[in-house]
Amino acid sequence: MQVEKRLFSMQDMGYKSFHQKLIPTVPEDTVIGVRTPKLRAFAKVYAKEEESQAFLDQLPHTYYEENNLHAFLIEQIKDFDKALAETERFLPYIGNWATCDMFFPKVFLKHPDRVYQKAEEWMHAKETYTVRYGIGILQRMFLGERFSEEVLEKVAVLRSEEYYINMMIAWFFATALTKQYHSAVRYIENRRLAPWVHNKAIQKARESLQIDKSIKDYLNTLKIKGENT
Repeated sequence: MQVEKRLFSMQDMGYKSFHQKLIPTVPEDTVIGVRTPKLRAFAKVYAKEEESQAFLDQLPHTYYEENNLHAFLIEQIKDFDKALAETERFLPYIGNWATCDMFFPKVFLKHPDRVYQKAEEWMHAKETYTVRYGIGILQRMFLGERFSEEVLEKVAVLRSEEYYINMMIAWFFATALTKQYHSAVRYIENRRLAPWVHNKAIQKARESLQIDKSIKDYLNTLKIKGENT
């Protein structure tokens, strides 16, 4: 398709060399090397072209940037039902943490109850990055003004052998410690998370600029000794 040539016209070989080291699950020969801001800008233009719908209909894609473009095109959809349907169709094809984490249709913010239900479903899917995406949605949307204790419990009970799922659980709780400390810290104090996830959540929270030093020092005392992160 013509879009492939247009993506290669934006190639930055220096960025390709740097970025592909951050996404080890993506084969090197499928990374073009397009900077994300440039790709997002292109998506806004491309979304207005007729060809973009044919591109959305064509899965799987060959290149990493094609998947990212697919995600950014879904973000342009203003109709919630269509955005949700396209998201569900796309999720099984996500094969790396970067595409997973940068993808968030803003229209989801207008329908939090339905998105919450879907996030619960996604967290129990078979695909690693669908699970990660579900956790990420709860992190983005439900640790602020929509927070309830139930959100923490939904994530705390998850168990996985997948590194990229466990990293997201840890990141979720590190974020919870910055936004809902008094509720989240009980999950650390009571060791409700898997040991590796527990320590990684503490590490990430202690790296945050949003947490006071005294709290960081306290969290450090809660680490599980002998469990490497």
